[in-house]
Order: sequence, then structure tokens, then C-alpha cells
Amino acid sequence: MNKLVTLEEAVARIPDGASLLIGGFMAVGGPNRLVDELIRQGKRDLTLIANDTARPNNGLGKLVVAKLARRVVTSHIGLNPETQKQMIAGDIEVELVPQGTLAERIRAGGVGLGGVLTPTGVGTTVEEGKRKVEIDGVYYLLEMPIKADFALIAAKQADLYGNLTYALTARNFNPLMAMAGATVIAEAEDILPVGCIPPDAVMTPSVLVDHIVTATPR
Repeated sequence: MNKLVTLEEAVARIPDGASLLIGGFMAVGGPNRLVDELIRQGKRDLTLIANDTARPNNGLGKLVVAKLARRVVTSHIGLNPETQKQMIAGDIEVELVPQGTLAERIRAGGVGLGGVLTPTGVGTTVEEGKRKVEIDGVYYLLEMPIKADFALIAAKQADLYGNLTYALTARNFNPLMAMAGATVIAEAEDILPVGCIPPDAVMTPSVLVDHIVTATPR
């Protein structure tokens, strides 16, 4: 099935108040055209789940500046003073999660696990409100899985069925998020006919992808 849709059509499917997994690392490997279209269409009250909130003028940082997010689950906000400002003012809720824990929680959501045990955060403020488990004399925190209504990801290549490849470290969180979103929208630099991507090169299979859009304006 051909999954190619226009940018406008893809984002129109996202309602106000949706939870969004957004790929990228400081906007590198991020679905930046999809983010811009979210702003253009004025989607509001969004929950953003991402490694970071980038910078104010870059990637999903622009969603924060536009005040379209009500909650952010992330590992780093230090390079986006607007996120910090809104958090202190109480305009946005921020849940800070250690980076490795964030990745594992998303993976757990994608593969159907009930949670992840990790020693990260034991004895710190991270453990507040969480279940602590002792195994063989070692304490772990039970971290709950993360899933979302939508995953917005970016790829180097996509065929028309939605098989994806990524370029080097631009891969980052994208494959994990593709597993944990109820609806997955992939933005790809190159859209190829089916059969042009060797099976062994596929990093995210088409079964996980619902819609694809081109990352290059036409």
C-alpha cells in the first residue's frame, strides 16, 4: 500500500491534546518539516516526548516557543531557555528523565513490557514517587513504559510502503519511537519505489509506519 501523503494531510490527522513522540537529538535527525506544519496548523495542548527541547529556533524547540505544548517528557532542556521560563512560570509541565531511562521506557512501550528496572536515579530525587525494588541486594527503580498517540520521526530513505533507513547518528531515537507510537508518521529525505531498499538495509519495517511525507519541499 502506498503510504505517501502530503505534509498537510499527515498533520491534519493529529488532534489538539495529542501525545507525540518526536525523534531527533537537538533537532538532528528530527522531523523538522512536520514540526513546522504543527505550528502552521496551530495544534495545541500537546504532550511532547523527546530527548530534548532543542533550541528556541530549532526543531521542536519552536513548538515550545509557540506555546503549543502543555507537557514535555525529556532528558534535557538546558539549551532552550524558553522551556525553562515556561516551566518556572507554571505554563508547561516538564518531566525530566535520565536519557538512557527515557530510551528504555520508550522501548518498553514499543515491545509491550510492563516496565523497566534500572539503578539509575536510586538515592536521588529521581526516585520520588516510584517503586523501588531490591534484587540480590541491589536496589532498582521500576520505570513505566512510554507510549504515545503519534510518533513523528525522520528517515534518510523511505519506500512507498514505509520501509525506512537512517543516516548514521541521525538514527538516534527514531527506531524506538516508531515502535511506541499508535500512529507513526515518517518524514524522509528520499522517497523510493518499493524494492529499492535492500531488505538487510531496512532499519524500521513498513509494518510500523502509517504515513510518509517528503522532507524536501516541492
